[in-house]
Amino acid sequence: MVKTAFNQIALAAAVAGALGLAASPVFAAEGGKEKCYGVSKAGENDCASAAGTHACSGQSASDYDGQDWKYAAKGTCEQMGGKLEAFKGMGKPAGHG
Repeated sequence: MVKTAFNQIALAAAVAGALGLAASPVFAAEGGKEKCYGVSKAGENDCASAAGTHACSGQSASDYDGQDWKYAAKGTCEQMGGKLEAFKGMGKPAGHG
């Protein structure tokens, strides 16, 4: 009985770990995506601010902040008006001013 409970806990931990890895930035990069700064609208960023003003996705307060990023298909960030590295100021995504 104890062995079965232990096996269930071990299996649950393994599944949780695998799901965590699937969402990691390493897998996004391998999946043909890259961080694109200055193109996300307020509340639509994919992760923490480069400036440290917030620590999670969906917490950006300004449209197109150069410190916030979204994943974009590799090779498309600059075409969208973004940059591959964080920058001060606001981005100017294509078609948005």
